[in-house]
Amino acid sequence: MYTMEDLKTNRDAQITVGSILFFVLAFPIYFGIAAGNADTDFAGAAGDYQVSGELTYVVLDSGSESIADGDTWSMTYNTDAVNDADELNIVGVRISMSYAEDETANGFGCAAPGAGDSAPDTITGTASHLTFNASADGQNNGGSGAHDASAVWYNESMLGANVSGLSLNEIKEQLDSMGAGLGDHTVSIAVDAQAGGSAGCNHDDGGETVDYTVELIVLDYSIEAAQGSSEE
Repeated sequence: MYTMEDLKTNRDAQITVGSILFFVLAFPIYFGIAAGNADTDFAGAAGDYQVSGELTYVVLDSGSESIADGDTWSMTYNTDAVNDADELNIVGVRISMSYAEDETANGFGCAAPGAGDSAPDTITGTASHLTFNASADGQNNGGSGAHDASAVWYNESMLGANVSGLSLNEIKEQLDSMGAGLGDHTVSIAVDAQAGGSAGCNHDDGGETVDYTVELIVLDYSIEAAQGSSEE
């Protein structure tokens, strides 16, 4: 055991203590670098992985819009309005729609069986972001209806699946938007109204009132080595 006086005057003591300090400091750094390289090798190695994930939804807007036959309502939303949007893995945008029937009928012939039945109208919803877009049709079938349209930019088939032959990084590339979900998201609703009717029963259908909700789709995911794989 060296005293402070030894450290001041004894060169051997100085060398010994210096060597000890070097190894105390160097070993943690070395093993940290080695562990980091191991993680990098693991992330780049193809293997068998179990992918799990959960989708949540962030509401951008909701409301009701009266849309005339042949017209299209459209709106654009930006993620600047969402708190901490840059911390979310935004992988899609969805518009959900519900609608009834605004068709009216009048005339003496409407008492006949089926004469007063309304013709189904087609409501088309579209969601888009950058080059990603999707449209979906729905009909009220003379009564009410509901459907949604979602544009997504991640590999939906990977969720809840065993993925083989890809590396951890390659899987992440298909699940993580890496900020690509930020910016403008546009939705639209188009109405193609049809009027029924028969002799003596006049029908009128100038459009539909559509209730809508616009949401961002957010994915939280995890990737683990599949049981029995060499990465465990």
